[in-house]
Amino acid sequence: MSELSHRAQTLLDLHTAPELLKVVNVWDAISARVVTDVEGTTALATASHSIAASYGYEDGENIPVDLMIEAVGRVVAATHLPVTADLEAGYGDPGETARKAMGVGIVGANLEDQMKPLPEAVAAVEAVVKAGEAEGITFVLNARTDAFVKAGDRPHADVLADAIERGKAFLEAGAPVVFVPGAVSEDDIAAFVDAWGPQRLTLIGAPGSVPLARMAELGVARVSYGPFAQSVALMGLENLAKDVVAGGGLPSDFRMLN
Repeated sequence: MSELSHRAQTLLDLHTAPELLKVVNVWDAISARVVTDVEGTTALATASHSIAASYGYEDGENIPVDLMIEAVGRVVAATHLPVTADLEAGYGDPGETARKAMGVGIVGANLEDQMKPLPEAVAAVEAVVKAGEAEGITFVLNARTDAFVKAGDRPHADVLADAIERGKAFLEAGAPVVFVPGAVSEDDIAAFVDAWGPQRLTLIGAPGSVPLARMAELGVARVSYGPFAQSVALMGLENLAKDVVAGGGLPSDFRMLN
């Protein structure tokens, strides 16, 4: 078994295990090293928003795809853990973008549906699945539906039904897990798990989210933190700047991490 195939299988096993997979998103080599060195960390995930911001781009596929691939490759090179990347909606060619990502060692990815017509979204999932098969690995596609984040003022029942339908279609197309970002309640989680089975749903941790222990009890496969992780780091930087401007300095619990 190749190293890439081994990492892909490890990542898949972490998603299908009954324990909740908890990943704190990273955006460059040093953030990857810091998170890797935290005891208990078993996998890394990149955040497209955070990587784009670090290069001065707005989120939403504004960063050139080759620059994004270079960035996620630097994360892979900085860790021994399996890495899944946020590849947005595939930058115009989901299958080819996934192939490029695998070329730098990525073994899983988020892929947004952006609420495109379902056949188009399914075709994108299929393209990524086929790219993994062509590389001979069990690429862990975290097929994302934006039903909740783009819900607007639609009735909640309709939004939930859309998300379930899209998730079923993505699973049938070969994605092992479905990502539903947004304000998801315990009842929503129960509905997803009932429709798709346990260890098929992935979520984002955000202010007010269902507690991690409860996610695990309900059968959630994974929780990640998207751009919120970078915001926490930037809050620390902002606090230092404020303290220095005010005449203070480094915090009392300061320690070198790089």
